[in-house]
Amino acid sequence: HEHLRWARRRLIFDELFLIQLGLALRKRRVESSEGISFKVDGPLLTRFLESLPFKLTSAQRRVIEEIRSDMSKPHPMNRLIQGDVGSGKTVVAAAALVIAVESGYQGAMMAPTEILAAQHFNTLDRLLRPLGVNVVMLRGEMRGAERKKALESVRSGEARVIVGTHALIQEEVEFNRLGLVITDEQHRFGVLQRAALKGKGLSSPDVLVMTATPIPRTLALTLYGDLDLSIIDELPPGRRRVKTFWVSEDKREEMYEFIRNEVKSGRQAYVVYPLVEESEKLEDVKAATEMAEKLQNEVFPELRVGLLHGRLRPQEKDEVMEAFKGGEIDILVSTTVVEVGVDVPNASVMVIEHAERFGLAQLHQLRGRVGRSAYQSYCFLIANPKSEEARRRVEVMVNSNDGFEIAEADMKIRGPGELMGTRQSGMPDLKLANLLRDADLLALARKEAQRIVKIDPELKKAEHKMLREIIGKVWRENLEMMAIG
Repeated sequence: HEHLRWARRRLIFDELFLIQLGLALRKRRVESSEGISFKVDGPLLTRFLESLPFKLTSAQRRVIEEIRSDMSKPHPMNRLIQGDVGSGKTVVAAAALVIAVESGYQGAMMAPTEILAAQHFNTLDRLLRPLGVNVVMLRGEMRGAERKKALESVRSGEARVIVGTHALIQEEVEFNRLGLVITDEQHRFGVLQRAALKGKGLSSPDVLVMTATPIPRTLALTLYGDLDLSIIDELPPGRRRVKTFWVSEDKREEMYEFIRNEVKSGRQAYVVYPLVEESEKLEDVKAATEMAEKLQNEVFPELRVGLLHGRLRPQEKDEVMEAFKGGEIDILVSTTVVEVGVDVPNASVMVIEHAERFGLAQLHQLRGRVGRSAYQSYCFLIANPKSEEARRRVEVMVNSNDGFEIAEADMKIRGPGELMGTRQSGMPDLKLANLLRDADLLALARKEAQRIVKIDPELKKAEHKMLREIIGKVWRENLEMMAIG
């Protein structure tokens, strides 16, 4: 029995070791390739940091230092920034963009949705325009003269910072001197989309990836072992933890009364409806639309109820979001288009209907839309879970506000295999190893892989000949995909 246990451990070690070796080789390849050595201590960066209307947290300062150190080196940066919802990643990205601009390059930031791209544009424009940095937004639906003007400013280099969705990778977009590529919410982009943006840069632009979907550490080392990892693990001062409650159907009226009182004291609320599919089916839109009508006509006739869903035209979405931001809407009924990155500090209540249908990462993202100011915020999960797994998800949300704890719990509930899918990468499949159970072997495998790559970066030595062949087989097409980050 004992022999069998050791044999199994050995096979698991081998499996993890081959993945770690592939990642280590790829990291080495990036580190030895020619990149841009940026000027990282110029007066523009100093002015930028001094002009911020708030004090950076120590975590933000640490990560900005890590980025400065990367960008000063003559090979490409490849860094993943993980920060919990609301931890202030955009400011860190802005600092990197300032470094690129100060050295005479352009920086691009790609976001997964129009709403998020518009928000990044507004934030970056507000922070960088006073420094004389021209920030331009490229939208998918830009037409005619407006589009022509934007494309020309990108081509001529007049636009220093360019923000957009996948519109940034359309054929006719030509950059003047693209030196820094930032993608936000990594797993929403296919690998090929990221490749296309990176390919528009000079030979090897610096790459920064930001995600607010916390990834358990063991998984991060496997999925992103080829990227340097920065973690922003501190929320800005004055933020309070969101109080989360599981609400059953018979308590709905009490909840509505609570929302009414919050709105009376000047706050706003979200009511979110789940989507059955990624693309919004008509019945999803219909459910949200009916809910909005019911809330407006029967429940809150005295309040202003708005509606946001994926079937609206981009301009209509913007109008609704602006109205909500400006306080002209008290309660916003929405499908999950608000999940990523919407920032309305005055909103203090998040109601999630059919919460059992959402995954933990999504629930955590949605809850992160409130709790963005010094007001106490609340999240109500209306749920009737039919399975044990769904019940555990709701319980985890009620008990924890920490994105990394939630990610660990998610991995326990769903198993690591599911989560591996978030990096659409062509990682070799794990046949025996389980990242939860075999974390000790993963650490060992990683250490050994790094040792070998250090002494023999191209596996040229005779004793590594067989290893080189096996790696070739295991990572055949995968290394090309991985090269994209």
